Amino acid sequence: MATSGTLYIISAPSGAGKSSLVKALIDSEAQIRVSVSHTTRAMRPGEVDGVHYHFVDHPQFTAMLEQSEFLEHAQVFDNFYGTSQKWVEQTLADGYDLILEIDWQGAQQVRRLMPEAKSIFILPPTLEALRHRLTNRGQDSGEIIERRMREAVSEMSHYVEYDYLLINDDFAHALSDLKAIFRANQLLQAPQQQRHSGLLSELLV
Repeated sequence: MATSGTLYIISAPSGAGKSSLVKALIDSEAQIRVSVSHTTRAMRPGEVDGVHYHFVDHPQFTAMLEQSEFLEHAQVFDNFYGTSQKWVEQTLADGYDLILEIDWQGAQQVRRLMPEAKSIFILPPTLEALRHRLTNRGQDSGEIIERRMREAVSEMSHYVEYDYLLINDDFAHALSDLKAIFRANQLLQAPQQQRHSGLLSELLV
């Protein structure tokens, strides 16, 4: 019988480097997947529907919400985001660890439905570093950057609700810490017992 995967919630303020860390993690770990959320926001240059997000309009999102298809959903700025509950459950059943990149609102919803989920919060080393990263992306106006900075302070106040806390000062070090969290949870007794049931039976004859 396949070992069920672990659900991970990863949150961070915009510009903290969450997406880059998660991409580097899944590029090096075959048994980890990232949930592809549904969103009503416009597609950005370089993004692919079904890869980065499932892009839907507001009526489609509302219909899915009314049919209770989302494990969690949230409004971020002027757009809506949601995670398909059916897809999450199937991916975990297939034995993959699964990452949800969601904010603290969505994290609270997921914990209520799936309290066994592990949660990780990523912080920038300083507010100045966060502002620098947002500015260097070249995607937003000064007004939007100031709005994101205000939202970041509010978002970061919820770090206490998470199991793990990472500071993304040095990227390589933060990635190493992130990998360590996943590896440690893979080595917990219960999943190891399920994964190596045949070996344990032979050792304990």
